[in-house]
Amino acid sequence: MRKLVVFLILLVVVLAVLDRVAVAGVQREIARQIEAKYDLSSTPTVHVEGIPFLTQAISGHYEEISIAMGELTREGVTISKIDATLYGVSAPLADLIQDASKADLRAERVTGTVVISRKTLDARAPRGIKIEGGGGDTLRVSGKVTVLGQNIPVTADMKIETVQGGIRLIPSDVKIAGGISVPNVEKFIGFTVPVKNLPLNLKINKVRSVPEGLAVEGSATDVPLR
Repeated sequence: MRKLVVFLILLVVVLAVLDRVAVAGVQREIARQIEAKYDLSSTPTVHVEGIPFLTQAISGHYEEISIAMGELTREGVTISKIDATLYGVSAPLADLIQDASKADLRAERVTGTVVISRKTLDARAPRGIKIEGGGGDTLRVSGKVTVLGQNIPVTADMKIETVQGGIRLIPSDVKIAGGISVPNVEKFIGFTVPVKNLPLNLKINKVRSVPEGLAVEGSATDVPLR
């Protein structure tokens, strides 16, 4: 009886070790495939959710995988980070072991948040306009606009709207120092940030203001990972 107990304990330990070794290998391979597919400058962090892992590996189907990507540039816009969750991932263990380059890695559904930094927004804003912050669906900006050769101090709230291929920041509640009347002042302040061709095929669902800049929430379905 004692030998059986010892054997069972050893078996549990061995299975636990194998479980962690297997999950590390799959996470590493998925990260490598995503890095190559989307030409990332650094390897993303991948974490397979759920314990035990081996039961998922044997079936080749993973219910949930979280991914964190660092800074990257798309269409001339620098994105500070992307945090995404993959659901219903198909990644047969046998295919990964035999030839990962030919494995059909695919997620049924993906949700993610893309963060565009204030520095990036400042770079896209009209000359003289700086991003101050805001909350919810607005940003606050201030600076100077040049009208008829004159530099005029101005502040404004910027409404955030999703447009084809990007995000449009539209000025509202514009205040001009000294009460100077400037026709169509909005055209001197509004600007668009191109956001397209995001990793994991993410499409914009919602945009909100956060302390770091803009958080773009997106989703996608039937996403290839290699």
